[in-house]
Amino acid sequence: MNNYDLIIIGGGPTGLNCAIAAKKAGLKYLVLEKGLLVNSIYHFPINMTFFSTSKLLEIGDTPFISHTEKPTRREALEYYRRLQQSYDLKVHLYEPVVKMERQEDGRYHIQTEKSEYTAGSVIVATGFYDTPRLMNVPGEDLPKVKHYYDDAHPYIGQKVLVIGAANSACDVALETWNKGSEVTMAIREDNIYKGVKYWIRPNIENRIKEGSITAYFNTVVKEIRPREVVLEGPDGTFTIENDFVLAMTGYKPNYDLLGRLGLEIPNDEDQIPVHDPETLETSLPNVYLAGVVCAGMKTSKLFIENTRDHGETIIRQILEKKGDLVAG
Repeated sequence: MNNYDLIIIGGGPTGLNCAIAAKKAGLKYLVLEKGLLVNSIYHFPINMTFFSTSKLLEIGDTPFISHTEKPTRREALEYYRRLQQSYDLKVHLYEPVVKMERQEDGRYHIQTEKSEYTAGSVIVATGFYDTPRLMNVPGEDLPKVKHYYDDAHPYIGQKVLVIGAANSACDVALETWNKGSEVTMAIREDNIYKGVKYWIRPNIENRIKEGSITAYFNTVVKEIRPREVVLEGPDGTFTIENDFVLAMTGYKPNYDLLGRLGLEIPNDEDQIPVHDPETLETSLPNVYLAGVVCAGMKTSKLFIENTRDHGETIIRQILEKKGDLVAG
């Protein structure tokens, strides 16, 4: 009962897209998701609006209808839920994968916290949003430090330090300031990140210029304490009063899991898992990467909209190897 043609690890939009392609091809497949359906999107800020249009987020040839051109988090959750249910996609939620081993017959044995499976092929579609890039400073484990932003309401009237200067950090700084927080930003570089969206940049720069939001450039966090934060800037070390730290320092793939799956990870700056960019097959035969995990640490390179073909590309490879398609 636990033998499959294909196991898909990750139940986000990419994993669901791969599942749709597998179902259309008649493969016996299963999606294993460690958390809830489209787990990463659920943990986006409550009031978030996507930068992408709803049309660019569509998968499975299923229209994504939203109230405006750019959908909200809530609309995306509803879209992917209805997609999973309408296609009756086979998804096991809250079932983290523990490890994977290749058997003598070439199939893969996959162990989760709940069960064991075997599959001829595996797709790893684990994304990167679930693993924050840590600052590795004393006090980072204090309850007041958040690596995920939820909503501005908890920070009303509080002294908030936002770390970072990309889209998320600027959005968080503006939203919390608008709701009544006393906002300070600690920014490693000498300016706001050059890739900040054009409709965000003037707002954050004007708030900094007028002094509504305090920004320390060329500044890093040295230590986080219960009521203050120690920063280091061009003029040396200094301390500011603080109630909450919102560390918008970015995210990375779950390299611990990728290692337990047996994937080869180069020891370089980008740490892109070894794979063929054309077929998406890794150094493990019949094991494929799909979605943003293909970019490794270059997390701004790939998105849902430019990886939507990964499912069909991989399923084509699997079918060709099974002899159900003529290669080429």
